[in-house]
Amino acid sequence: MRAFVEYPDRDLMMLDLADRLAGELADCLRRHESASFCVPGGTTPGPIFDVLSEQALDWDRVAVFLNDERWVPEDHPRSNTRLLRERLLISKASAATLIPLYAPGETPEPVMDDLIAGFDGHLPISVLLLGMGADRHTASLFPGADRLAEALTSDAPVLMPMRAEAAGEPRITLTAPVLNGAMSKHVVITGAEKRAALETADRHEAIDAPIRAVWSDATVHWAE
Repeated sequence: MRAFVEYPDRDLMMLDLADRLAGELADCLRRHESASFCVPGGTTPGPIFDVLSEQALDWDRVAVFLNDERWVPEDHPRSNTRLLRERLLISKASAATLIPLYAPGETPEPVMDDLIAGFDGHLPISVLLLGMGADRHTASLFPGADRLAEALTSDAPVLMPMRAEAAGEPRITLTAPVLNGAMSKHVVITGAEKRAALETADRHEAIDAPIRAVWSDATVHWAE
């Protein structure tokens, strides 16, 4: 980790982190023709998305994509893409380009090549926001997942299907080298349990604590 930032409450953390992310995207757009912004699903980043969606950035030059996705249709209540469309890709940010991590089909394997092709020209990631579970997973890099070891290798493909008991549905995830190769990295966590998990992660190998594979030079943001 590069830094650990503790906040007095979650509301302040979400506002401050949204401001930092917007500033980093704006700086990237000043120096480059485009930027890529990779974000987590779940409920934690929702307030960050609410603030970011109103920021006056050149969103038409930003590609947005998820760290990972459940293999469910977009209208499914557990779809992370649905969260993005409802909380981030609205208002000013509606001009951004969404790179999909789902295509119709019972399983992800038949469409992997097409989904990977969507990332052409958008890597390395300009600005990355990650979450982390109490089991030290990030994206869909779960301890015990069927292809975790492959997803942690330096020559892993951009995307991989992943299945794990803790994951529920099959998942599709960006792999460790893609996430760790981001130009700017932030991890947002809340609560004492996740803080304790993070603080003890360096006692484990990445296969048991996947967050270790992606946290080099990352800033971790935490509030109770």
